[in-house]
Amino acid sequence: MIIDQLSIFLNNAVGRVTEVTTTLGNAGVNLKAFTLSESSDFGILRLITEDNAKAAEVLRENHFAVNLTKVVYLELGDTPGALSECIQRVSDAGISIEYMYAFSTGNAASVVVRTEDVESLNALLEV
Repeated sequence: MIIDQLSIFLNNAVGRVTEVTTTLGNAGVNLKAFTLSESSDFGILRLITEDNAKAAEVLRENHFAVNLTKVVYLELGDTPGALSECIQRVSDAGISIEYMYAFSTGNAASVVVRTEDVESLNALLEV
C-alpha cells in the first residue's frame, strides 16, 4: 500500500534527533518506524508516524525542514528468502529502488520502499 513518510533534514549536530523526537512526543505523535542516514554535513531522518499530517505541522512550526514523500509499505512473512523473492519481482519489472528499510516482529516483516514510480511498484506488489 502507498503511504506517506516524513523526511526531516537535519544538520549533523549532537541532539538534533532528540529535538525531533521530543517535539513529536510533546505533541502526542507516536512514531511507527524511522531510519536515519547521514553525510558529513547533514542527515535525513525518515519517519512514519500514527499521524503524519500532525507530525509535519508540528515540526514545521518548530522550524524543521520537512517533506512528505510517498512510499510503498508492505508486509512479508518473516521467513528466509521472503525479501529476496519480493525484490526479485521488482528487479524483473525493471523498477529501481532508491532506498528501503525494514524490521520484523513475530512472524511478520514490515518493509518500506521508495522508488521513482510508487504507483507501479505498488501495483506490482499488491496481492
